[in-house]
Amino acid sequence: MNNKSKYLLPVSSLILFNILIVLIKTVDVAKTGVGDTEIGLYHLNNTAKEFIGLNMQWYKVTEVLGILAILSGGIFALAGLFQLIKRKSLVKVDKEILCLGGLYVIMGLIYVIFEKVIINFRPIIMSGEIEPEASFPSSHTVLTVVIMGSIFMILGKYIKNKSALYALKSLCVSVAVITVTGRLISGVHWLTDILGGIILSVFLLSTFYSVVKN
Repeated sequence: MNNKSKYLLPVSSLILFNILIVLIKTVDVAKTGVGDTEIGLYHLNNTAKEFIGLNMQWYKVTEVLGILAILSGGIFALAGLFQLIKRKSLVKVDKEILCLGGLYVIMGLIYVIFEKVIINFRPIIMSGEIEPEASFPSSHTVLTVVIMGSIFMILGKYIKNKSALYALKSLCVSVAVITVTGRLISGVHWLTDILGGIILSVFLLSTFYSVVKN
């Protein structure tokens, strides 16, 4: 794969993500009925919201899966710390683990940015809150898909048993897919929040892959 084609997916997904933001802020913008908030692509989002409804059980399932993803990422963080102590040099820590760390830091920074630069708000006010929270992109979708997807990409370096590797990769895919699906059907996000989360995850994962395989 040449350098140009290697970065085609990261660049195109980043462009698509920004196009989605522009559409949300400018096309078919209307009041949501929740506080004084608005949502772009209103008819698309509202139709999906009315069809899906609200299912807090799925919300709770995705919360658990998010914790599982964080714990999975934590295993590699501990492995990196162990390597750092043993090898006594940051540059001697496995490239894959260093790239994971960088990826997760960038993901955290993106989360902070979208908490400050709010594109839109949730379609509901969550229990315990007095006003709707920032909703785009679905941070839970990004968190779980990026962590499980990045682990999926590097598992082969650390797991040599084929059966165990297959089982763990299947688990990574299952957690990511169930989280995305569950977050959508829980009804706590607009459809475009989930789409934004998926597209942003593709950007982050394809960039990670390009760097790791460089």
